Amino acid sequence: MLTRRLLLAALPATVAAKAQAASGTFADFLAGLWTEAQRAGISAATLRAALSGLAPNQKVLERDRHQPEFTLTWARYRALLITAKRITAGRDAVRGNLQLLSAVRDRFGVGPAVITGIWGLESSFGTQTGDFHVVDALATLAWDGRRASFFRPELLAALRILDHGDVTPVGMTGSYAGAMGQPQFMPTSYLRYAVDFSGDGRRNIWTNRADVLASIANYLEQSGWRSGQSWGQAVTLPAAFNPADVGHAAHRPLGDWARLGVRPLDGRWRATAETGTAILQPDGPAGEAFAVYPNFAAIRRYNPSDFYALAVGLLGDDLLA
Repeated sequence: MLTRRLLLAALPATVAAKAQAASGTFADFLAGLWTEAQRAGISAATLRAALSGLAPNQKVLERDRHQPEFTLTWARYRALLITAKRITAGRDAVRGNLQLLSAVRDRFGVGPAVITGIWGLESSFGTQTGDFHVVDALATLAWDGRRASFFRPELLAALRILDHGDVTPVGMTGSYAGAMGQPQFMPTSYLRYAVDFSGDGRRNIWTNRADVLASIANYLEQSGWRSGQSWGQAVTLPAAFNPADVGHAAHRPLGDWARLGVRPLDGRWRATAETGTAILQPDGPAGEAFAVYPNFAAIRRYNPSDFYALAVGLLGDDLLA
């Protein structure tokens, strides 16, 4: 997805071929995986259902190896993701789920804005979730060898999810890299953060909206989200502002920034003078400036990109405006 592709490079074909050759045949890989999964307590019935007839997915390999290299400015990234169409769709989604979002806020202390901001960026409010079969994709990538240390644990986590009965192999769909459902959780994240908010006995982040929104909220709560507080806001900087004071390392109370001449763009601060604050200028001195508060770090736990976290915050604010 675009939100996870700020700088991507294609792998040279010779390197990919060497990695694949070192990994052995796909049949050997599956045999070893079967043994490892059974030792981890995953049933033979689950393994038969998930792994029988599996073969390397060439489309997954092509997507993984031939990702174009590109760099986006913040201005371009923002224009691509925070569109009038997405805002309109998001406001409709908020209106259609007000009662659910309120119940999720009461349970997890995470408000509708940031939840719907993430929901919108990850899957366009559930309309774009990916159509790859997750076990198929992860098995291909784990066997390929280039990033086996990352994908093999994710594959085993996917098998644990299937063994629990939350979803079927056919229903477990996502991106070519294994990000699943409407929140685009990797399987290990699913095991940590997915919740059964609807109470039907399954954690369904594919088609159950209650589970989707609550799982996003649970992720944020466990990542340190502070209830009732803002992620940050746009600001203006004084002409003499020191560029060395920009960035996460230059962290100080908001009141100190105000005394240096930093001002909220909309005329009101969204945090107290004691709130720990950093100033970001994602496109450098000539671009926009933002004051970001502790909740910004919780969004970055979801995706460790300032661009992504800023887009989530701004989109969520627009949806609730």
